[in-house]
Amino acid sequence: VQPVESGGGSVEAGGSLRLSCTASGLTDRRHSMAWFRQGPGKGREGVASMNGYAEATYADSVKGRFTISKDNAKNTLYLQMNSLKPEDTAMYYCAASPYGYLVPLKESYFQWWGQGTQVTVS
Repeated sequence: VQPVESGGGSVEAGGSLRLSCTASGLTDRRHSMAWFRQGPGKGREGVASMNGYAEATYADSVKGRFTISKDNAKNTLYLQMNSLKPEDTAMYYCAASPYGYLVPLKESYFQWWGQGTQVTVS
């Protein structure tokens, strides 16, 4: 399984971006997938996750601004990011879990990771 992210870039504060992640080799569409991020000088933190039943969970810092969605037919995960703030600047990673239930936003629950896509908010 190899997640591949796209859609990062630079945007002004208050702007929007949409990230995409396609997980090749992920045959069971019930698997949870998630977005994590790592800002400059910070550890990696969970942003949002969703399982194949469209159950989702969000970090408090992004609730009301970010929306996670999943196209099971395309095995693609999205993250719509609105009202972006400079503190959202980070490398954003897509991750896939071997579990079908909605897992906590913790790295240990996710087995497969993408290379990341940079989001910069100025």
